[in-house]
Amino acid sequence: MTASTSEVGGATAGDGVAAPRESVRHIALRTLGAAGRAIAQLASGLNTAVLAGLLLLCLALTALTSLVGVGLLIAPAPLRALHALAGRERDRLARRGPEVIAPPPPPTRLRLALADPATHRELRWLVRHSTLGLLLGLLGVTLPITAVRDTTFPLYWTFMPENTTATSLGIGHAHTWPDALAVALLGIGWIAIILGLTPGMARLQSAPGRRLLAAGPDVDLSLRVAELTATRAAALDAHATELRRIERSLHDGAQNRLVSVAVLLGAARRMVARDPAGADELLERAQSAAEQALAELRTVARGILPPVLADRGLAGALSGLAADCAVPCRIDVDVPERCAASVEATAYFIVAEALTNIAKHSGARHATITARGSGGRLVLRVEDDGQGGAGGPSQAFGSGGAEGGSGITGIRRRIAAHDGGLTLTSPPGGPTVLTVDLPRGA
Repeated sequence: MTASTSEVGGATAGDGVAAPRESVRHIALRTLGAAGRAIAQLASGLNTAVLAGLLLLCLALTALTSLVGVGLLIAPAPLRALHALAGRERDRLARRGPEVIAPPPPPTRLRLALADPATHRELRWLVRHSTLGLLLGLLGVTLPITAVRDTTFPLYWTFMPENTTATSLGIGHAHTWPDALAVALLGIGWIAIILGLTPGMARLQSAPGRRLLAAGPDVDLSLRVAELTATRAAALDAHATELRRIERSLHDGAQNRLVSVAVLLGAARRMVARDPAGADELLERAQSAAEQALAELRTVARGILPPVLADRGLAGALSGLAADCAVPCRIDVDVPERCAASVEATAYFIVAEALTNIAKHSGARHATITARGSGGRLVLRVEDDGQGGAGGPSQAFGSGGAEGGSGITGIRRRIAAHDGGLTLTSPPGGPTVLTVDLPRGA
C-alpha cells in the first residue's frame, strides 16, 4: 500500500491554488502541534527527572552508609520510593502513548528486592532518566524561552542598559539595529530547532522508560497469561456483539422487507384474475420492497467485511469514509505493506465509528485521519478541532461530554480483541485526539 495524502469531505475539485495552500497550512499546523506536544512531554519528563536525580543521590548516600550498617536500616524507604517513581513514570508515559505494562510487585524483603530483575531495570532507568532525561527536559523547557527572548529582542533592546548581553547564549552585545536583527535571526534559528528536534527529543527521553520499566521477558508468565485471558474475553465479547448487530440488522431490515414481499405477492396472486390493475400495483410494491431488502442485505454484508478493503486497500477505504463524512476530513496514510484482513477491518470500523461520532457530537469544523505502518504495528490517529470533553467509557468519541454514547466502548472492545492499545486525549475545548496502536498481523 503506498502512501496517500488527500483532503476530502468539503474540498472542491479543480481548486488548484487553494489545495496546495490548504496542504501547507495543515502541514504547518501539524508541525506546530507535534512540537507543542513534544515540549509538554519534555516538561512533564523534567518533573520526574528532577525527582529521579534526588532519589539517585539518596540511593547513593544509602549505599555508602550501608558500609557501616546504618544504610541497611533505611534502605527499604528509598526502594519503595524507586518503585513509586517508576509507577509514576509509567502513568506519565501511558498518558502520552501506549500503556507501559508494569511487572509484578517486587518482593517485600530487602534481600529479595535487591536481587529482583525488575528492581535492577528500574535502577538502570533511574540513572538514565536522571542524566539524559534531565538534560532533555531542561532543553525542552529552556528552548522556547530562549526562542521568544531572542526573536523579540528588537522590540526591547533599546531599553536595556549598555553592554548588556544580547543573546541568550551569553555572548555578544547589541549596539545597533543590525545587531538586534542578528539576535532575532538567532531566535528564528531556535524556533527551527524546536520544530525539527523536539519530537525526537521527547521520544529519546521516554525510550528508557518504555524499554526498562515494562515487564521484561524474564518475569512470571502469569502476568502475560492474565493479559491474554482478558484479551480473549474481549475478543469473544466483540464477536458476540457483532453477531447481535448482524442479527438485529437482518431481523429489523431485510427480514421485514422479505415478509412484506411475500404478503404482497400472495395478495397479487389472488387479485390477478378479478382485478389485474390492482394486482399490478401490488407487484410494483413487492418489487420495490424486494429492491430495498436487497440494498439492506448489501449494507449488512459490507458491515461484516467491507469489500472496499479488498478492492482498494486501507488507504482507499479510509479515503471513502472521509469522503462520506459530514465534517471536512484530511487523510494521511503511509502503510507500505498490507496488514492482516482482520486488522484492516478493525482499523476501518474504528475510523468509521470515530468519524460518525465526530459528525454527530463534536461540533468540529475539521478532522484529520493519520495511519502509519512500521515495525509490525499499525498506528491510527483521529483528531478533530471540536469542543472536546470525551474520555469516559460511556462517552462517545467527540461527544463533548455527552453521556450515553457507545463509541468508545465499541472501539475499546475491538482494540482489546487484537491486543492493541488506545489513547484518548480530549480536554474541554478540544482538540480531541484518538490514537490506536494495533499489531499488523501475519
